[in-house]
Formats: sequence, structure tokens, C-alpha cells
Amino acid sequence: MSPATGSPARKKRPRVYDPVRTRAAVLAQFGHVREIVGGLREEQLDRPAALGEWTVRELAAHMSMAVGSLVRALREPAPGRAEVSLAQWPFATGTHAGQIADDSSRLAASAPVAELYARVADEVAQVLPGAEDDRIVATRVGAMRFGDFLVTRTVELVVHSDDLARATGLVVPFDRQALAACTRLLADALAVKAPGASTEVRIPPYAVVQCVEGPRHTRGTPPNVVETDPLTWIRLATGRTQWADAIEEAQVRASGERADLVGVLPIMG
Repeated sequence: MSPATGSPARKKRPRVYDPVRTRAAVLAQFGHVREIVGGLREEQLDRPAALGEWTVRELAAHMSMAVGSLVRALREPAPGRAEVSLAQWPFATGTHAGQIADDSSRLAASAPVAELYARVADEVAQVLPGAEDDRIVATRVGAMRFGDFLVTRTVELVVHSDDLARATGLVVPFDRQALAACTRLLADALAVKAPGASTEVRIPPYAVVQCVEGPRHTRGTPPNVVETDPLTWIRLATGRTQWADAIEEAQVRASGERADLVGVLPIMG
């Protein structure tokens, strides 16, 4: 029952993503990354990426692999049914981190980065336009709808575009739709990880979610509010930025006794 109204709480419907915009966002962000990576010198590619033992070269290879996985998923036989929903995906990736890192390192050693990106761009151009969003595809974390898998690629690209920018000191543009989809998926994952309606998390202009157990607020300004910008949110959700640091540097505004999210962050690593 809803504490505020005494009526049954309605289950929130999953967020719907426009497949046309998602396709365009993935291609646009991949294009931004390809342009930056194509201009890197060997010395820049060999710099540490501040992600474990990865170099910038391995980070770049990983991003090409993340988009190339769309092609591999569409070329494999379709599984019988979906096993992983979009809301479950952020929590399913961590157990595969070691294998992902190994595969990225092998890919980086297999060919020049520019060649990897050219190959993926050609393959995606061939298979993506005709792909059906409701088709079930095999992914590393389990079978998913292709449309959902496509949304997860915006997270991979946006998060690692930010990693690439910080590792190289270069400006990597963010496609607006890719940034929006990434922000929303990670915000929705927070609501799954910490269900409730006592705290409102605002990430303008892309997302507002309610989370954390406690009294439900229905009118006026909620007593517990967290607000931040999309890039800070993405860094918090993926462990690139710590909650205490974001608060100290005024990157997050938090008010109310249930507005401390340190216990539920990060969402994914």
C-alpha cells in the first residue's frame, strides 16, 4: 500500500527508447570516438588508460569491440527467449570483467586501431539498418532483445569516451542522444538497486527517478533530493568518481536525511 494514499502502489513501466534515435546515437558516438582515435600517435596509444592495466590502445580496442558485438549478435542464431532485461544488464556485466579485459587486450594486439574501427564501421553499416529490435540475440551476459542490447552500447560508448578524454587530455564530443540514453539507463538501474520513493534523484535534462525505502512523497518538493549533471552522474554510477569527492567539490547537491547514496553507488564497475 502507498503510505501517502493508502492505495496500492502502481508498478512503474519500463522506460521506452526510440530505436531510430538509439541507432543514430550509437553510430554518432562511435564516429566521434573513431575520429579521435584515428588521430592518436603511437606514444598516445601506449599511455596508461587509468583502467587497471589497460593502455589507451586497449581502451580504444574495447570500444570497437563493444560496437562490433552488435554485428556478432545479429550473425549468430537467435536464442529461444530473452534471459536478461535492459534493467538487469548493468548488474550482469561485472562477472565478465576479466574476460572482457582479456578479449580487449587480444583485439588491441591483433591489428592497428584504425583498422579495427574501419572494419567495425563497415560491418555495422551492412547489418544494422535491417535489424529487428524485437529479435532475441545472444550477448556475453545472456540473451536479450536486440533493441535493449543497442541501448547498452550507448553506456559502453559514453562511459569509455569519458575515459578516453581523461586518458588523452583531448575533448571527445558526446552525442546528445547517446548521453541521454546512458544517463537514463544508469538512473533506472539505481531505482532497481535501491527501490523506494523517499528520495528523488534529478539529472537534468535527461532523467528523474525515485529510489530508497522510506515514506513516499507525493506533493511539492520532496524532502530528500539529489541533483547532479549527467557526466558526474555517469562517473558516480560507474565508480569513476566517489560520492564524498563529488559532494566536497559541489558536483552534487544533496538535501535530506535519505539523500546520501554512498551505500548504493556505484551501480556498475
